Amino acid sequence: MMKYLTIPPAPRFREIIRSYWLLESDEPYTHHSMADMCPELLFHYDGRFNEIFKNGKQESSFTAGIHGQSRVIRQFHITSGFGMFGVYFYPHAIPLLFNIPASDLTNQVPELSLLLKSTGLALEEKIAAAHTLPERIAIIEQFVDEQLARQYDELPIFRAIRQIIATRGLINVKSVSEQYYLSERQFERQFNYFAGFSPKLFARITRFNHAVKQYGSKGKSLTEIALECGYYDQSHFIHDFKEFSGLQPKVFFAGKSPATTWMEE
Repeated sequence: MMKYLTIPPAPRFREIIRSYWLLESDEPYTHHSMADMCPELLFHYDGRFNEIFKNGKQESSFTAGIHGQSRVIRQFHITSGFGMFGVYFYPHAIPLLFNIPASDLTNQVPELSLLLKSTGLALEEKIAAAHTLPERIAIIEQFVDEQLARQYDELPIFRAIRQIIATRGLINVKSVSEQYYLSERQFERQFNYFAGFSPKLFARITRFNHAVKQYGSKGKSLTEIALECGYYDQSHFIHDFKEFSGLQPKVFFAGKSPATTWMEE
């Protein structure tokens, strides 16, 4: 049996954290990781996954680390039950919390201890020792508060990133640049630093992410989903969906792939 929960952050963290989530199962599981415009801080407090590569080789994944914003498709497998806790960030959380450009983590999955040394190890140990979801959330909130103890300015680029996400990628990137009074060149540079992608690619992945969330919609055809998510036509939708998921949308939305297992809980 699989258990999946999402919890919104406290109001003071909502410009940094999108949500917390928990995924537990008492059975083996294969996770299909698709493109996502936002990074996640992950903790495997029970069990450890292996990453499966295209050549069939497997390698143990971290027990605590960052899955950076990514356009790369990955697969992970575990042969037993497991427990995972995740923190789903806005991408600009990476520079603010880890003091590195978000672009340094694009398509990367580094261990937390490599990024934060002893602080990362201590955080991993606290999460592993916690017994409940509220305890784990409290530990993360304390960590975020400590990392943000230094004052930082709410930059226009942060609002631009959140606006593209809020509009599900259905906004003209040039108009966003003009709205926040940045030159196009400055906008591109800051966007790559704080989001890890170009604005156009970020918007494309955001739009794809919204399409994925249509899984389970009753009575909608692929054409209807494509148009609702802002694709010009079904062929454009199929192209992007396959690029960012590795799957044909008809297979995904029919629930005939392992990519939807956790969504059905």
